[in-house]
Amino acid sequence: MEEVRKIDTVKQYNDEMGVETKHPLVSIVNFDEIPTYIQFRRYMGLYCVFLKNIKCGDMRYGCQPYDYEDGTLVFIAPGQVYGIDSSGKVIKPSGRALVFHPDMIVGTSLGKKIKDYTFFSYDVNEALHLSKKERVTINDCFDKIENEIDLNIDRHSKTLIVSNIELFLNYCMRFYDRQFITRVNVNTDILGRFENLLYDYFRSGKSKELGLPTVTYCAEQLHLSANYFGDLIKKETGNTALDYIQAKLIEEAKERIFEPNKSINEIADELGFKYQQHFTRLFKQKVGITPNEFRNLN
Repeated sequence: MEEVRKIDTVKQYNDEMGVETKHPLVSIVNFDEIPTYIQFRRYMGLYCVFLKNIKCGDMRYGCQPYDYEDGTLVFIAPGQVYGIDSSGKVIKPSGRALVFHPDMIVGTSLGKKIKDYTFFSYDVNEALHLSKKERVTINDCFDKIENEIDLNIDRHSKTLIVSNIELFLNYCMRFYDRQFITRVNVNTDILGRFENLLYDYFRSGKSKELGLPTVTYCAEQLHLSANYFGDLIKKETGNTALDYIQAKLIEEAKERIFEPNKSINEIADELGFKYQQHFTRLFKQKVGITPNEFRNLN
């Protein structure tokens, strides 16, 4: 099995790339200036964003391959494994990378909201595909960060570098919103498969066997990361994925409540609740009355 190299510092990453370390916590790497390679795998202790200008082999993210086309941004968070496999061909990469250590943003506003940039937890096949204009904006952000890194470090350096990283990530969030909109046909298909998945889950008895369906379970069944799936459902429906699941759960519960030969406890058990009172509490929260009151009214 191929060795997984552990990269915990910006200097380690720069040394791997054969470039100078100008700042201990952040770096912009120009892939046009690094040597050729065939394949590698790395465990990253850094935040990384890769922009590739050309196709450069299949990127592996965890165990999943991804055809890494040009004009694509891929985001990697600390604790993730990624690599490149060019199937034995020598590759000369082109593009840029932004890498920064978690310590770079500790105590800053970006550090407090880094988890809001959920695309760092997307699967690699959910990467951001840039238009030509968007790529110009991204490269401009990289230039600003790089220019600040090139200056002598002073008391303003951290504030300015972090502010530019935050600006860059905010642009990425805007471009992801655009990607969700422009991929409406794909998103509609996912929404339809999500609905069918829930229908089958409740009607096939899986709910009784496995319990209530979770966002993570549904995302896995649809071959998406939980964060990407959650963001997509929010963009398409205006509700969270959990709200959507609970709405379908209540629809199913209402139908079963009309079956007079079933007790409320049996219905709760069939839907995946461990305890009837949890079902009753959720039903009242969503409908405004208890399951028994709903049955009596109808």
